[in-house]
Amino acid sequence: MNRRWGCGCGGCLGSVLIGLLVIAGLGYFLVYRPVQSFLAGFGTPAATQTAAQQAQTQAALSTADVRRFVRVRRSVRTAMGSSFSGVQKVFTDIQNGQSPNAMAVLGVLREAAGSVGAARSAQQAALAREGMNQARYTYVRGEVNKALGVPDIDFQKVARSVSEGKLPDLNTTVRPPDTATQKLVTPFKAELTVTAPLGLLGL
Repeated sequence: MNRRWGCGCGGCLGSVLIGLLVIAGLGYFLVYRPVQSFLAGFGTPAATQTAAQQAQTQAALSTADVRRFVRVRRSVRTAMGSSFSGVQKVFTDIQNGQSPNAMAVLGVLREAAGSVGAARSAQQAALAREGMNQARYTYVRGEVNKALGVPDIDFQKVARSVSEGKLPDLNTTVRPPDTATQKLVTPFKAELTVTAPLGLLGL
């Protein structure tokens, strides 16, 4: 009796192993490498601040803060180049009430991985030029995002969760803004809305 290949134990086992290798390979190239490349663009995570430093960082916003933030964002947007389009689309979907799925986020991370390092370098140079430290910028970004109605989601944190084998938080809840912050942001709202998708990348 003839036995076709794949029907026996060895053949089935071989097929299963090949399938597992293909899945592992796809996971490596489509998930692990893009996530690691994306995170590498940000360098080492910022050190934890002391209570005194945090209080200073979270001082009330001023018009000068918002102006500096706008100028830094211009530099970052330019450095992102064509990679900005992917995160812009996801941002638009979120603004239209659609929650991002894991595949859409991974697609953005893959697209942004090649330019996030340049964007990060542009951000650091702009911060130095504006006399603004990273912690203050991050705080201002959070307040501006709330004033613009940008959800409290950071793809950088999502990438770190994925790299650690954890389920990412894709919550798109929008925190209520401070009235005073809204007044400060309003004169710059048009430009800040254009660059708002950068906030999803942690930039």
